[in-house]
Amino acid sequence: MKVIAHRGASAAERENTLEAFRAAVRLNADGVELDVRRTANEVLVVHHDAHLPDGRAIIDLQDDELPDWVPTLAEVMDVCRDPAADREFVVNIEIKSAPGDPDYDAEHQVSAAVAGLVLGWGIGDHGGGVIVSSFDMEALNRIRAIDPGIPTAYLTFEVLAPELLVSRVVAAGHTAIHPYVASTSQALVDTAHAAGLEVNVWTVNDPDQIAQLASVGADAVITDVPDVAREVLRANLP
Repeated sequence: MKVIAHRGASAAERENTLEAFRAAVRLNADGVELDVRRTANEVLVVHHDAHLPDGRAIIDLQDDELPDWVPTLAEVMDVCRDPAADREFVVNIEIKSAPGDPDYDAEHQVSAAVAGLVLGWGIGDHGGGVIVSSFDMEALNRIRAIDPGIPTAYLTFEVLAPELLVSRVVAAGHTAIHPYVASTSQALVDTAHAAGLEVNVWTVNDPDQIAQLASVGADAVITDVPDVAREVLRANLP
């Protein structure tokens, strides 16, 4: 099971910063998860909320008006690429696209920009891979329309009917489901795997939950504490 550092190693460093992503590499994570938004001048930056802590909306600012600790997506991907790597390091790019946010992207321009950057970076190059995730299925569909070779994952909070969820994701051509930890079950994992989908679970920090997800066959945990997850897996997997 892979260990994906949620917003970088966010228990050790400030989330979604270059320091957090460097720490994830140092702590032997298999990859990182991050959140992408756009500025007023259409630069892709890494930040979870639509607003900065001081209340300013990122969509209203030029990239040079942002605090130094907010990196661009290109900067993060450069940190995570390693020509000498002997294993794949995954960058999970979550596209934030919520109707209530000031930067809601009904035209899915962010998806197009992310696809362009990913294709320029090179999927599988430099010892790394990419998966693009979102709660917005249409944002993912735009990625696939640009290049179906880019892996995409549907994020979800609740899973009321695993079969229906899996069939919807498969029909859209996506490659993975990213369920919330409390909604993840053996039935979901088995149904997804039978359909050829990966199951990468968020956000999992409790050691017992990490061990349980390993036992039911989840493909990855997305966690704030990649070092803890790594130790749990060493102790519980052959």
